[in-house]
Amino acid sequence: MTPHRLPPLSALRAFETAARHLSFARAAEGLHVTPSAVSHRIRALEEELGQALFRRLARGLVLTEAGRAFQAGVADGFERLARATRAARTAAPAGRVVVSVLPSFASGWLAPRLSGFLARCPEIDLVVRSERHLVDFALEDADLAVRYGLDGGFGPLLATRLTGEDIFPVCSPALLNGPRPLRRFADLARHVLIHDDAPGPSEPWITWEPWLREAGLDGPESARGPRFSDTAMLYQAAARGLGVALGRGALVGDELASGRLVRPFEASRRSVCAYYAVCPPAHAADPRVAAVVDWLLEEAARSPAV
Repeated sequence: MTPHRLPPLSALRAFETAARHLSFARAAEGLHVTPSAVSHRIRALEEELGQALFRRLARGLVLTEAGRAFQAGVADGFERLARATRAARTAAPAGRVVVSVLPSFASGWLAPRLSGFLARCPEIDLVVRSERHLVDFALEDADLAVRYGLDGGFGPLLATRLTGEDIFPVCSPALLNGPRPLRRFADLARHVLIHDDAPGPSEPWITWEPWLREAGLDGPESARGPRFSDTAMLYQAAARGLGVALGRGALVGDELASGRLVRPFEASRRSVCAYYAVCPPAHAADPRVAAVVDWLLEEAARSPAV
């Protein structure tokens, strides 16, 4: 054997297993071969090395001094191979992934969590595009999109549900405990209502009308108040005490946790819509896209909608 040529892997595995068990029969069981096959591979290995690795005694096998030294190196080599294989299987492939995200979801949910993705998948260059229009995957270079909609409402695209959300009134702590405190729904009549001018598809509870109608407060005043097409701006306005807004649980978690916003009432309504990661089936087969979707799913599971 030339100095740089390694013995066959099958022979090395037979030796390492037999050396651990000090038995050809037990090595054969672990390798799913016959004992004679193990014995043959080890004899060939000894001939190739020019060294006896075992002493074959009546009571069993004993490693020679050369065998003990060789076992330590082979066992360490297999452990290194195992670690390298595990790392290769779990490492995210390098490359660029373009994700189209609704502005409200980008600022309220995705941005606060992105550091976790960068730490987990540093090989992936994530490009986040904040946009409202529905992506045409055939014409645009987006790999993945996060959209808000109904189950089954994404046509031929592969849709993976990330999280639903509850909807409930929110306001600043100062407004809650101010000169016109909010204790019950009837108190809303004395406060400014802030409206989301970009409600989700088929989602009635994002608008004030059904809430006030249910509370018996509906009327022409229910439509009055400032309107925001940007949900992040709407929550900023509410946190500054401009009025009462309808909070979406998936988007106001950080505001509630920090105390910038509070819930004046326990009442909440479950949205009929949810957030989905959507893409063509062919994109889903890309391991980079799959890594992003897996991370989104794990984050959604750790951060249930309020």
